[in-house]
Amino acid sequence: MSDDALSALLPEGLHDELPPEASRRAGVVNALMDRFQASGFERIEPPLIEFEESLLSGPGAKQAQDTFRIMDPVSHRMMGLRADMTIQAARIATTRLKAVARPLRLAYAGDVLRVRGSQLRPERQFAQAGVELIGSRSLEADVEVILLAAETLSDLGVKSLSADLTLPSLVPTLCAEVGLDDDVAAEIRAALDGKDVAHLSHLKDGIGSLLEGLLRAAGPAADAMKTLEALDLPEGAAAMVATLAKMVERVAEEAPDLTLTVDPGEYRGFEYQTGVSFTMFARGVRGELGRGGRYEAGVDPDSSEPATGFSLYVDSLLPVLPKAAAQDKLFLPLGTSEAEARRLRGDGHRTIRGLEAAGDDQAEAGRLGCSHYWDGRAVKPVR
Repeated sequence: MSDDALSALLPEGLHDELPPEASRRAGVVNALMDRFQASGFERIEPPLIEFEESLLSGPGAKQAQDTFRIMDPVSHRMMGLRADMTIQAARIATTRLKAVARPLRLAYAGDVLRVRGSQLRPERQFAQAGVELIGSRSLEADVEVILLAAETLSDLGVKSLSADLTLPSLVPTLCAEVGLDDDVAAEIRAALDGKDVAHLSHLKDGIGSLLEGLLRAAGPAADAMKTLEALDLPEGAAAMVATLAKMVERVAEEAPDLTLTVDPGEYRGFEYQTGVSFTMFARGVRGELGRGGRYEAGVDPDSSEPATGFSLYVDSLLPVLPKAAAQDKLFLPLGTSEAEARRLRGDGHRTIRGLEAAGDDQAEAGRLGCSHYWDGRAVKPVR
């Protein structure tokens, strides 16, 4: 491999963003933030790196295996590179903005870095943009964020949207209510994630049939809720299903064109969520466009606050969004005055200055990828 090739080699899961996609990506982020702010969510900008004590405390503990760590040469303390901006928003809300009136609405956008990618998301560095609504346990808070996620994607031009709803705390609650220990509960979660009916069927005391019922409930929301509500669940688990039913009803009422599905046993990727959670998909698109749900914000369980929100994955959005129209560029031959250049930019042109005399200004404009050139009197198209 040549020295040039070696110098361009990047670690697995990382890549350079080149023109014009880098500009398009920035434009999508700006459009997302404008939409979030129009709905009352105020932007924050947390740092890329923090002390690991704050980054990996509270709900952030579930991100420990995804987090790159380095030693701070100044303080000699361990630091972590953020793997998820949700955790940072929660920290800011419960510390720096602790005295601000609740419910608190925050929005953010930025890159995150993870130790490893997944099968559906091999990238280790990617952009998140999302919101967090902190300080309310109201069902309407959950409804607000899922509707905002759907409306934002729709406004960007994403077609055939669906939201897959889940209750990541349902199975742990059910297991605790029937007296199963943590090891068995972990096996059950793994079996449900893997849709392993054979493993569940060997469980005794009726829990196996209940869990098989959860598997059967996965599918379109209307059918799934009928199956779930027919199960003879303990009190705590039944209350969660009742909350999910209300949310399905409210979201369907407000967004009848949004396809709703339910997978009550889904857990992977929702490790710190404590209530109704969701994943956004679009027909014909491989992988998820974003996910969110309810959790407890704060590093100290005694002072944590109820929260719900979502993150959208910008890199997943780009392939499904309409391509931006190519922008015209105007070539300015050597000798064009700065005053003239400013006037042309004021008229809306994107200018490219010639740095050397060219025998044929039109040919030089074409070589540099310009659509027009300035002949000293008028703007002319490159032919």
